[in-house]
Amino acid sequence: MSRQARVKSVTGIYHVILRGINKQNVFDDHEDKKRFIDTLLYYKRISGYEVYSYCLMDNHIHLLIREKNEFIAQIIKRISSSYVYWYNQRYDRCGHLFQERFKSEAVDSNEYFLTVLRYIHQNPVKAGIAKNSEDYLWSSYNEYTGNPRIVDTDFPLGLFSEDKVRAIDLFKGYIDEKSADDCLEYKLRAVLTDADVIGCLRELGFANGSDVQNLNKNQRDNVIRKIKEVPGITVRQLARITGIAKSSIGRI
Repeated sequence: MSRQARVKSVTGIYHVILRGINKQNVFDDHEDKKRFIDTLLYYKRISGYEVYSYCLMDNHIHLLIREKNEFIAQIIKRISSSYVYWYNQRYDRCGHLFQERFKSEAVDSNEYFLTVLRYIHQNPVKAGIAKNSEDYLWSSYNEYTGNPRIVDTDFPLGLFSEDKVRAIDLFKGYIDEKSADDCLEYKLRAVLTDADVIGCLRELGFANGSDVQNLNKNQRDNVIRKIKEVPGITVRQLARITGIAKSSIGRI
């Protein structure tokens, strides 16, 4: 199946998540996190993007970023490739570090911008690794309340007040509010074993996967459609068990 095209942001602003492959850590210590932040700053000067928020967790990264001179895909490719090269050199490893394509969502209104801004800064609190957002060292929260190094604070603070001192106070209160914000979260499915899949087929009256292959096309497609609705079953797995081509299953 072809990859779904990214939704284009009319404002140029995106919420981006980079996750470690197989849920592995992308940061092992403070030096790794410092390196990523330095990389973010370095390519900001080259690519001309604006950063409104970041949060570095052990196995994933949140960014709130506006593309300007380059598209978001090129920006993230620059940042991630540079960091992965450095990380692999440091730990004498090779191969991928981040999972699949990065995840992104368009941020096309000021209201949703503020929701994402709070969501990103509250990540460590909701994960139980910080009592409040201010305590977490590896987010952009303290760039808003102190001297910004990477973050372009003028636009976000301007959404709170034209008076900067008041804007910072309102920012603190807003970020510290309890919320049920849920931005760009995708649930990692628990992948079922082949035995589990065969069990599902048996519940539908089939002794094994080859029985499905022997059905006429309409019957076969109906069965495949039902099985694909079960969380945790993959197209590759169904192809292996039924003997039906992966491309055919993907089109059903």
